[in-house]
Amino acid sequence: MLLGGAPGVRPARVVVLGAGNVGWNAAWMAAGLEAEVDLLDKNIDRLRHVDQIQMGRITTITSNRGAVERSVADADLVIGAVLVPGGRAPTVVSEDMIRSMKPGAVVIDIAIDQGGCIETSHETTHSDPTFVKHGVVHYAVGNMPGAVPHTSTNALTNATLPYLAELARFGAAEAVRRDSALAKGLNTAAGCITNAAVAEALGKSFVEPETALPAL
Repeated sequence: MLLGGAPGVRPARVVVLGAGNVGWNAAWMAAGLEAEVDLLDKNIDRLRHVDQIQMGRITTITSNRGAVERSVADADLVIGAVLVPGGRAPTVVSEDMIRSMKPGAVVIDIAIDQGGCIETSHETTHSDPTFVKHGVVHYAVGNMPGAVPHTSTNALTNATLPYLAELARFGAAEAVRRDSALAKGLNTAAGCITNAAVAEALGKSFVEPETALPAL
């Protein structure tokens, strides 16, 4: 199905779950291809930001179970981009919702690296990327940016290089103390789990970073 439709043919309806960086960019790209786009998120401030930029080209919807059910049932393409930093992604699309979709519809579970946000998805590979369940095509490739390694590697390098420079200059413990962004990204230190979401996902004890850092 052509996302933007054609003269006399309606465009595809694209539903994006999650208005973080990935979801927002997915919605923006789909709107650029002239699809009908719904963007769902619980964070009203994010949705308000999208409204201000897109001026109605993307329909923003406050996310709840009922809203997700209605949007998914009418979608030609569902993009799951729900993320809990450091933790397992919540399941927001149930198997019953997948059953309600039209045959040949497509779901993309971008959250698959964090366990997936679509109940029927399981991790696939770049060499065997899709499978069909309940008549719906599923795409759930782990490490999706690996499909474009040159671009993704350069983007990742640009994003992480300043932090690597801080680590090299000050050492791990001092760099984390100096930079709150590094502190938020700290998962383990001195044998302790210092990220609450990671500890919860693994069923382990959480230790405050300030407690673990002196041992480094």
